[in-house]
Amino acid sequence: MKPFARSGDFWSGLALAALGTYIVGQARTWPYMTDEGPGPGFFPMWYGSLMIALSLALVATAVMRRAPGAKAVNWWEVRRALTCWTAFVISIAIMPWAGFMASFALLTWFVIAVMARQPQRIALPLAIGGAMLFYAIFDMGLDLTLPRGAWF
Repeated sequence: MKPFARSGDFWSGLALAALGTYIVGQARTWPYMTDEGPGPGFFPMWYGSLMIALSLALVATAVMRRAPGAKAVNWWEVRRALTCWTAFVISIAIMPWAGFMASFALLTWFVIAVMARQPQRIALPLAIGGAMLFYAIFDMGLDLTLPRGAWF
């Protein structure tokens, strides 16, 4: 197996390029510009295009990099990363039922208290304050409807 094929940069670059391609494909179906200015496809088109370019640069550097001595996989770090992604997926899954604020606050609390091992006096205010700040910015400031959940 080629050394770059064992590289996390190579595989994550390919995955991000695929995600960027999906984002651009979806954004192409939305108006890029409207009479009022940039349309709903404007930001995702640029974001997805930039994601593709940067992820392909990551793949290219992984391919062109000289192979260092073989390193063993640090399974503890892999488990931490997968745990964080699982928490993110769970927060998205419970969002229709619990609402954005509760789901985001739980995710933030989990990352700070469990993953970063910070005390509750730090984790709870950041989780609650972060959820309230995001709600204020997106729901009230930008007039975007966030999921309210079954309680509202």
